[in-house]
Amino acid sequence: MAESVETAQKSSNEAPSFLNFKCEEETEASIQEKKRAEMLKHLGDLNNARLQQSQSRKSETLSAPVFESVETFLKRFSQTKQKILKALDEYLEKGDNQERTLVKSGLETLRAEIADLEKLVAEGSYFLPSYEVRAARNTIAELKERLDDANSKLLPKKKFSFRNKVSKPNPKMIEEKPSTENNEKNVIGKNNFFVYDAPGFRNRDGVVLVKDLNLSKDGDFALSDLVDCKVYLRGGLRALFIHRLKGCQVFAGPVMGSVLIEEAENCVFVLASHQIRIHQTVNTDFYLRVRSRPIVEYTSNVRFAPYALFYRGIDEELQKSDLKDETGMWANVDDFRWLRAVASPNWSIVPEADRLPLVDISDIKAEETALP
Repeated sequence: MAESVETAQKSSNEAPSFLNFKCEEETEASIQEKKRAEMLKHLGDLNNARLQQSQSRKSETLSAPVFESVETFLKRFSQTKQKILKALDEYLEKGDNQERTLVKSGLETLRAEIADLEKLVAEGSYFLPSYEVRAARNTIAELKERLDDANSKLLPKKKFSFRNKVSKPNPKMIEEKPSTENNEKNVIGKNNFFVYDAPGFRNRDGVVLVKDLNLSKDGDFALSDLVDCKVYLRGGLRALFIHRLKGCQVFAGPVMGSVLIEEAENCVFVLASHQIRIHQTVNTDFYLRVRSRPIVEYTSNVRFAPYALFYRGIDEELQKSDLKDETGMWANVDDFRWLRAVASPNWSIVPEADRLPLVDISDIKAEETALP
């Protein structure tokens, strides 16, 4: 009996300790649950805020139909682009017959307008299809290039003494220059891309023209007013200018800078360069290795394929010109006058079955001969 009372008293003394421990456990669990609830509420509030912000942006963007927005963008973009191109053409046509300060101010204004176009594209990228954004950015890059070309022609720097060395007469260059009657007074082409006083082949009909070039000695080279000719250019160049060719085949080694083509018809070009720009050209095939997208403008029925030329030493020259690697850019053509959603109908890829085989010009003599 005494033992039972003692056990009961002992159990009674231990009870408060157990209850205290249980209460502490419940209090800690309650705190954790409360913290968890607060965290979930905070995350929910953040999510709701993001949704509201997103909905607000969407409402602002969709206040007008997307199609209307794209139409408006393209119209405004095209108008500004044409305005800039027209202004550049006017400055270039006047040439030296205008005040240098006015030219400088005008070109700076055009640079600011191109910057505004960039801003317009950035603002419109939220609703514009990705292909429209890419096309607009490529157009802006082309406008910048044209502006830089105009700036270098109209506001040339006077520190490049090596230009004088290139222009020094030598017998080879004199032989290759056209007669005064056919030289059209050495004027520059209407789009000002073509330097007529550069050495080159001009005013030939039905002949084979072969030239061995050296990048360290030869700078620019021009092909102009050729009909039914085959042209073989071995070696490297800084730039190649091609103007008014009809029914010709042109095979050229690496060009360190640009190849600029205007008014070609029913021709075949096999070219390697860092950049190529093609204007007013029809029914012509291009076999290219390029470092950037080929640019076409006012062209139709032009086709593209990979570079297909060989001669002894070409690998080393391609390496020196940073054109050793095949980039695949020959198939990534940018039609400067085509900003629609669908692909440009003005160019295509040459089917593999129709492509030229590798052309070896190693043993062709460096002389002018008549075609058989």
